[in-house]
Amino acid sequence: MKIAITASAEGLEAPFEPRFGRCSYFVFIETEKREWEAVPNPAVSASGGAGTQAVQFVIGKGAQAVVSGRYGPNALAALQAGDVPMYIANQASVNDVLEAFLNDDLEQAASASAPGHKGRGHRHAG
Repeated sequence: MKIAITASAEGLEAPFEPRFGRCSYFVFIETEKREWEAVPNPAVSASGGAGTQAVQFVIGKGAQAVVSGRYGPNALAALQAGDVPMYIANQASVNDVLEAFLNDDLEQAASASAPGHKGRGHRHAG
């Protein structure tokens, strides 16, 4: 199974990042072989829609499950629509999260755990 874990740097020893849509990296791990690839999150600097953009990215990379600390409502809806299970973690490193996932010690997310964010758009005179 290929999973995506949110991280603040590259590698299995990288610190776990609890934000989904605005994490610095996604570490994609093929759990059977323990092969991994760390990829910068292309949505980290998005002015809006980071969660949805991050979902499109991880699904496009073939993730069959994702692990993060918090999911906003748009990311949650997009992951549910893509039938991608979401797990909640709070471990220190990506490797710790991987071990918890493999031991079935992570809670599956059923609802948004972070507020939605609006883009920093322009104000209109009104």
